[in-house]
Amino acid sequence: MCRWLAYAGRPIFLENLVCKPCHSLVQQSHHAAECLAPTNGDGFGLGWYGAWSEPGLFRDAMPAWNDDNLKCLTHQISSHMFFAHVRASTGTPSTRVNCHPFASGRWMFMHNGQVGGWHRIRRAIESRLSDSRYAERRGSTDSEALFLMMDPDMLAVDPVRALRDVLVETRQIMLDAGIGEALRLTAALTDGERFYAFRYSSDDRVPTLYWQKSADGIIVVSEPIDANRDSWTAVPSSTVLIVEPGAEPRFEPFDVEAAVHFPATRVAAE
Repeated sequence: MCRWLAYAGRPIFLENLVCKPCHSLVQQSHHAAECLAPTNGDGFGLGWYGAWSEPGLFRDAMPAWNDDNLKCLTHQISSHMFFAHVRASTGTPSTRVNCHPFASGRWMFMHNGQVGGWHRIRRAIESRLSDSRYAERRGSTDSEALFLMMDPDMLAVDPVRALRDVLVETRQIMLDAGIGEALRLTAALTDGERFYAFRYSSDDRVPTLYWQKSADGIIVVSEPIDANRDSWTAVPSSTVLIVEPGAEPRFEPFDVEAAVHFPATRVAAE
């Protein structure tokens, strides 16, 4: 499982969260505590908003713990909204284009989890992409495909529904293909102003996700980045955390399974 961090608030230097804490994301790249494998060395990425509406990206396939450029950039870059991600591949190559976050226009997305049976349904998923969205695809990950499946018009109106529609469609494709593996997801989505953090799984093995309201803003992490675990609150399963300018953070249900049509054999068994 990958590890990620997202921040929204007053501008701060990225290193304050990505590098400096005792259990920072860089530390988690080789010693994560709340996933099956402690090492997340299949690449890393930063995404941040500055002078332009589109985010800046810096991604590389080498481990986060072994890149001096990462330390230098996070020391110099200050942002009101940024993502950071360390990757543990679930089968796709360790290349720069497969590293998170992903960006399209002003939108940015990153993901931890899996689309079960991805190698069996990749073609079916990619066939759902419009020509223009398919032209944006650079890598081979399930995560990037989920991002590009989101309808741009729906993203502008209702980002939560945009991702839920994609997950419902993906889950249906999995079931129709007879895939018994789970669809698991914690994900972050932003347009540089609004921010959404999702936690969902089709089984009971939901990836971890925590949040904290600090003096500077809202921090969301795969696992706590410091030793003060009491200051972090778990995001409930099947929930989205929404952070909008001038408003208090709020939670909304994020129900995917209710919209999925299960095979008759499963319905009968239940």
